[in-house]
Amino acid sequence: MLRLRSLFVALLLLLSAALPATLSRSKPTQVRAAGQAYLGFDSNQYPGDDALPILRKTFSFTSYWVGPPPEEKRSTWLGKRSLLQSQGFGFVVLFNGRESHNLKSASDARQKGALDGVNAAKLARQEGFPTGTIIFLDIEEGGRLPATYHEYVKAWMDALEVANFRAGAYCSAMLVNEGGGVSITTAKDLQDHLGSRKLILWVYNDACPPSPGCVFPQTPSAVKQSGSPEAAIWQYAQSPRRKEFTAQCAATYEADGNCYAPGDTAHKWFLDVNVANSANPSGPTE
Repeated sequence: MLRLRSLFVALLLLLSAALPATLSRSKPTQVRAAGQAYLGFDSNQYPGDDALPILRKTFSFTSYWVGPPPEEKRSTWLGKRSLLQSQGFGFVVLFNGRESHNLKSASDARQKGALDGVNAAKLARQEGFPTGTIIFLDIEEGGRLPATYHEYVKAWMDALEVANFRAGAYCSAMLVNEGGGVSITTAKDLQDHLGSRKLILWVYNDACPPSPGCVFPQTPSAVKQSGSPEAAIWQYAQSPRRKEFTAQCAATYEADGNCYAPGDTAHKWFLDVNVANSANPSGPTE
């Protein structure tokens, strides 16, 4: 009887030891980060299957284009969600936004915003992203946006809500001087026109400071240092670096001006680098 009890206890110990390891493979985990700050990378092009184990040593999450990135006809990320998830990556789901000159009127903007919201939700669902996932609208224009663009964004948000997804925006947190003592960031301009709507912000500000440049610290800078205190994600380094903003941290980038992960000794994958408050920034609220 004593021998059987000992075997039973040993079996329980083995199961309890194996369970966390099994769970860790299905959920994004923290990498090289502390204090609830997580590093991630984004790239218009999927880096390739062979890159994932190397990049996972540094990054907790990755971008994922469900629609074509800017100036591209298709997304090379499509079909890669399960593989990325099996490697432990979280996600920032992206959909390319329209340019303001293509929005001819308020009604045209609302129509295109609704159409893009429906398409983004459809593509995200086809890729296996669950209900409640945040899809970020990629807004490349900086400074104050025209009125038609705000109509476009609101229609985008409403369409995602109907489809049971949540809306985010990738936008600038860099001050633009409008003269007369007035400055504005795109992030603030968006927030000022939302009304009761809630938009999750992923902001870029690669100016040094506040950006530390192309670095991968054990304790990343807080997202609130981005210039947009309410942001959930901060893109603090871009490839190639923008010389007019990064002179003070130029030495952190490679000679070609790009930013590469520490394990990428061959410099195969130039990346933009982010810090977030979550290891899975697009993930549904639990």
